[in-house]
Amino acid sequence: MSELLPRALAFDVFGTVVDWRSGIIAELREFGRAHNAHRDWAAVADTWRAGYAPAMDRVRRGELPWTKVDDLHRMILVELLEAVDLLSVSEEEIDHLNRAWHRLDPWPDAVAGLQRLRRRYLITTLSNGNVSLLTNMAKRAGLPWDCVISAEMFRRYKPDREVYLGCAELLDVRPDELMLVAAHPSELRAARAAGLRTAYVTRPLERGPRRPPHPVEEGEFDIMATDFLDLADKLGA
Repeated sequence: MSELLPRALAFDVFGTVVDWRSGIIAELREFGRAHNAHRDWAAVADTWRAGYAPAMDRVRRGELPWTKVDDLHRMILVELLEAVDLLSVSEEEIDHLNRAWHRLDPWPDAVAGLQRLRRRYLITTLSNGNVSLLTNMAKRAGLPWDCVISAEMFRRYKPDREVYLGCAELLDVRPDELMLVAAHPSELRAARAAGLRTAYVTRPLERGPRRPPHPVEEGEFDIMATDFLDLADKLGA
């Protein structure tokens, strides 16, 4: 294992570090109660999240200018509120609801696992979330990052190769000295293709109890962990 040990760990955030789905559903339900609106808020949360990748693709195709994730989320939210017939909502209420992505709670093992890992490794975010979103989230949730790196810094989105290589460059490490930690196999495969090491962490409930986790092959990545505490064990932290 020693030859596999990295110098730095970069973490995907949404779904890997924080439980986006439970947090967004809770905020949507609170919003619904405030407006006496009864909707399938779990479905709305899933649709909100599902709109994120197509919105990024619109930027990649040049249909939209470079747009940070907060603004992509807000654009999708406005369309969703119209779709569920909630039209008389103030701009301030939309802004507050949109910032629900800043107020997400970590998975139960996340903070303790990160604290252990930080004692041995440099740890950073590597998320499509914009810098203000990630810093607000970390401040609220007590996430002990050494630094916050966002795809926003490169004007790209993951899984673009430039994001992974840009992170390594900012940290002054070789790509093979940087390990991406994520619950999303497709992102890990992209990072591996860019030369990074990879750690898969299972988050069975990320997409809800009715949807299975993302399929992976046994031993597909450098490390396969059940949570961040298991990851710390396997990385000797």
